[in-house]
Amino acid sequence: MINETIFREYDIRGITGKELNADFAYQLGLTYAEYVFNKLALSNLTIAVGRDCRLTSDEYSAALIRGLTDAGVNVIDIGTCPTPLTYFSVFHYETNGAIMVTGSHNPAEYNGFKLGIGRDTLHGNQIQELKHLMIAGKFTSRTKGVVVLKEIINPYLDYVANQIKPKRKLKVVLDAGNGTAATVAPILFQKMGAEVIPLYCELDGRFPNHHPDPTVPKNLAALVESVKANKADFGVGYDGDSDRIGAVDENGKIIFGDELMIIFSRAVLKTNPGATIISEVKSSNRLYNDITKNGGNALMWKTGHSLIKSKMKETKAALAGEMSGHIFFADRWFGFDDAIYSSARLYEILSDYLLNSEGTISSILKDLKPVMNTPEIRIDCEEVKKFKLIEVASNILQSKAGSDAKITTIDGLRVDYSSGWGLIRASNTQPVIVMRFEAETKATLDSIQGNFESALTEAALKIGHEKINFNSSH
Repeated sequence: MINETIFREYDIRGITGKELNADFAYQLGLTYAEYVFNKLALSNLTIAVGRDCRLTSDEYSAALIRGLTDAGVNVIDIGTCPTPLTYFSVFHYETNGAIMVTGSHNPAEYNGFKLGIGRDTLHGNQIQELKHLMIAGKFTSRTKGVVVLKEIINPYLDYVANQIKPKRKLKVVLDAGNGTAATVAPILFQKMGAEVIPLYCELDGRFPNHHPDPTVPKNLAALVESVKANKADFGVGYDGDSDRIGAVDENGKIIFGDELMIIFSRAVLKTNPGATIISEVKSSNRLYNDITKNGGNALMWKTGHSLIKSKMKETKAALAGEMSGHIFFADRWFGFDDAIYSSARLYEILSDYLLNSEGTISSILKDLKPVMNTPEIRIDCEEVKKFKLIEVASNILQSKAGSDAKITTIDGLRVDYSSGWGLIRASNTQPVIVMRFEAETKATLDSIQGNFESALTEAALKIGHEKINFNSSH
């Protein structure tokens, strides 16, 4: 039996031993092969397969590869590495696609699969097509494929180190969170001339030191303390599979994803005037206003790495990024989300900034208008009820929004008022509801947040969901 809820908006993800096992991975190999053979209409396929360091990833990767080869696919096994290096392998080895075995930023008991066809990642209806194909279980018999072991870390290191040109040496703390960035980031920064202070740079799929998600402030606590204790210029944190970046300045202050995007967009627009730059519904108005101010074309889009990449290709955007720390460079890069490459670009930008200013890294965004805002607020919600809850809460909020409010419904509901905004949406990767708020004053922020919380509470009552506990949000 297949748990259909693990087929999500842009990947497959579930709890190991309960929703995923090696047999599922084998069946996925057969299914993916059938899907790609049909879509690409080729008689010969070569697919790259990488894996993270979770305790089940070796087992699932081996089963997946057996399924692929039994279905006639040739496999390049690139071993344990960050997700971005699996994406990179498609370009480097010119494969027909790639699969990464990873639970990404989820807790240790999760695992999953990120799947690509050609140079694109599967998402939305494509994931659902894969699900229906697996349920049908009808596979074409083909000559067994072969497996070749190939290395990807050194080619990646050489490519990035040859491209990034820092202007001066900086001291950097790198927190791999015991995830896959440990295999690449410290070596890359040393190649770029940095003084590196490694933090939790030992692979451990139990993630014993902190949860592998740098978008949650408490997960950056050790990084903050290390930056301050070592008088580092800045610090970087990575998620479990290294496609999300978190950062802190020299004072240990967190630089959130939309603030990082301001830093990146200013640099990109200097060499790409008028470029389209994409962010998502959780990002601050300050980002969109700054892109416009600096001559760029600012575009708000849906949350989700596959959705963003697809929109980038459609609009030929030079850069995109999410609050969650997924950053996508098409400028000088391949357009996929890569926290390690993004951190190298950040090092390059900040080294140039410090060379040409008398300030510190904390002053790079000093010209931004001060606002009050929240981080992402995540509220636990049953997987099967979260989308209905958002639908009902959104209707309530829209009915009370007022004629001067701007309503955005591309991903959940965002309401922009005259002096602030609020967002409510269902996560596509976890059983949670996500909210975020921003306003010019604390009073306005509290008012907007209160309206959204009241609507969510009312919606929970209407659909028979248990009472929302806002005190337990994370």
